[in-house]
Amino acid sequence: QLQVEESGGGSVQDGGSLRLSCAANLYVDCVVWFRQAPGKEREGVAAIYIPGNNINYIDSVMGRFTVSTGDARDTVHLQMNNLKPDDTAIYYCAAKMALSERLCTLSTNFRVMGQGTQVTVSS
Repeated sequence: QLQVEESGGGSVQDGGSLRLSCAANLYVDCVVWFRQAPGKEREGVAAIYIPGNNINYIDSVMGRFTVSTGDARDTVHLQMNNLKPDDTAIYYCAAKMALSERLCTLSTNFRVMGQGTQVTVSS
């Protein structure tokens, strides 16, 4: 049964950086990072379809966040630079076998999602 686990959250100052990691226990071809801030709906932040390295970002993180596969198998990282207070949220990773880049987007539904990791950015 597929399971994923996030790590790497923490607290930083405005303009700081953090790197989140998502580790899956089985091979997956699609990983999406979501976040949910207090009082707001969950939103997709970054999606990667691994076989084609097809990547999408929400506009608000474009140029600041980078999603990539890690050296360890079935690990995906989210490098977050120039963090802003509005980035404060619980970050979740979700994974699946999408089999197509068209089925691996920021709005894709997932059955498997991690417990989340808190990211706090203070001004």
